[in-house]
Amino acid sequence: MGDTTRRRTVLAAGAATLAGTVLSGCGNEGGDGYGAAADNAPAAPPADTAGGAAAGGGGGGKTLAQTSEIPVGGGKVFKDQKVVVTQPTAGQFKAFSATCTHQGCSVATVTEGNIVCPCHQSLFKISDGTVAGGPAKSPLAAAKIAVEGNKITLA
Repeated sequence: MGDTTRRRTVLAAGAATLAGTVLSGCGNEGGDGYGAAADNAPAAPPADTAGGAAAGGGGGGKTLAQTSEIPVGGGKVFKDQKVVVTQPTAGQFKAFSATCTHQGCSVATVTEGNIVCPCHQSLFKISDGTVAGGPAKSPLAAAKIAVEGNKITLA
């Protein structure tokens, strides 16, 4: 139980940091651009990134992938960056925290239109990060990406 409390404390601190960054307009200075929500915490609105435009600002972050690496109707998990990028429909790219909102495990795969957490089989929709099944009750937090040409970067 101590581990769960510690995870929630860390997640809450991360969410507070993210909220402060967003509210202060600091952009990408020192922030990672996403946070994970606890089961009963409100979720961040999904990032809606389509057709090369970034949600909430321009690029300038770390390159994650080429657009051709993200399959239509699927996605790819970037473990080191703790983010998952999806392409629900052709040309529409979304990004979410790769930290499951159930107990903080890292999601591992994207299959059949869902982002899958291997720990307890929570499923999240690739279109908006909402819960599609499993013990998770809160959606994955949105992450900001920029799509410029064929390059996807963390915003």
